[in-house]
Amino acid sequence: MRKEVLADGVELFLGDCLDVLASFPHCFRVDAVITDPPYGVELAAKQNKWVKNTGDGYASTDDTPQFITDVCVPAIRASIAIARNVVLTPGTRNTFAYPAPDAIGTIFNPNGAGSGKWGFECNAPVLFYGKDPYLSKDLGRRPNSWEQPANDYSEKNGHPCPKPLGMMRWLVARGSLPGETVCDPFMGSGTTGVAAIGLGRKFVGIEIEPKYFDIACKRVQAALDAPDMFVEAPKKAKQEAFEL
Repeated sequence: MRKEVLADGVELFLGDCLDVLASFPHCFRVDAVITDPPYGVELAAKQNKWVKNTGDGYASTDDTPQFITDVCVPAIRASIAIARNVVLTPGTRNTFAYPAPDAIGTIFNPNGAGSGKWGFECNAPVLFYGKDPYLSKDLGRRPNSWEQPANDYSEKNGHPCPKPLGMMRWLVARGSLPGETVCDPFMGSGTTGVAAIGLGRKFVGIEIEPKYFDIACKRVQAALDAPDMFVEAPKKAKQEAFEL
């Protein structure tokens, strides 16, 4: 397990999310867990050509329904225990493997984000657990769903399945408030972290694959180095790396 401290309240962990979450002190709390875990759709098997040609893929995990049951669901249960709220995008195939949510929203892509048994998949479910941050502070109601713009593309950054930054910005903005701490136990290439920093949140990320962890560190650091002048960013800190 390795930890990188990039700024005050911005910490990235390399390791299995179940081990990292279990290592946190009992008093450890975050405001929101916002995450896009694997979907259990045999991604590596479907992308053998990609993996063969690029070397990109998850050597440490299998994108299977069993992985959802054995790793993703326990990680979400652990996340619910440490956060005011959890916002999760589970994909469509294994949505009902997760604990029953307090609310369900959607990310609607009118052009379709893939092909399913009933045609193009235009719906990406969003599962909400815990308290709405806006309602809990009497800040009014917000939509629990979002229509993804046609120009919200994923950045090609070496990860086999990165999420579009616009999507993650909406999820972060919906599930947390400025100045709060967001955690992503399935960090991947760090898009949740980039969105969180850009919106003035602090960030705790966990990733199991060293290659993608390094990509996430670079992307989150770049977000810290180029802050939005209208958003208060986490204070810079001397980078720190050590083995736990």
